Amino acid sequence: MAEAERIIGTPDTPDDGGEQGVPAQRRSGRGRRIAVLFAVAAFAYALDLISKTLVVARLEGHAPIKLVGEWLELHAIRNPGAAFGFGAAFTVIFTLIAAAVIVVIIRLARKLYSFPWAIALGLLLGGALGNLTDRVFRAPGVFEGEVVDFIAPKGFAVFNLADSAIVCGGILIVLLSFRGLDPDGTVHKD
Repeated sequence: MAEAERIIGTPDTPDDGGEQGVPAQRRSGRGRRIAVLFAVAAFAYALDLISKTLVVARLEGHAPIKLVGEWLELHAIRNPGAAFGFGAAFTVIFTLIAAAVIVVIIRLARKLYSFPWAIALGLLLGGALGNLTDRVFRAPGVFEGEVVDFIAPKGFAVFNLADSAIVCGGILIVLLSFRGLDPDGTVHKD
């Protein structure tokens, strides 16, 4: 719990309009990192939303489109479950998890001073928003919607751009953690 509080932080006490003990230059650097986080999230979310809109309009109900022979094709499916279609009966749970991830990322943004972490969290946020939008607004109903998946590599699960953003963000977080870089910009060697 202490590690989570160290990373996520606790509510700050204002000190002359700023954060207690944080120089003005560092606060403005955090503002840029937060802007990067939300810009990356907006970009990932927009790409996901546009791609899914095109897939539903032009590919759903049609034969798959082969991009690289048998190795990669576009194939529209609706996925009520999680990765690889597991947990189709738990769509509401996945919706709540995605909402919780979004809240944690927004809360973590308050303590963000690291540019690489801003990119990683932006990818996670954009991907979570993309799949949450499907869960909330697509059939069969609110909080039970099926996610539109369409990227189909041979021998692998069908996925979408939101899934790709989440995976890339997760990989970046693992790499940053191995390097000892925290979201607050500190570097530690354990």
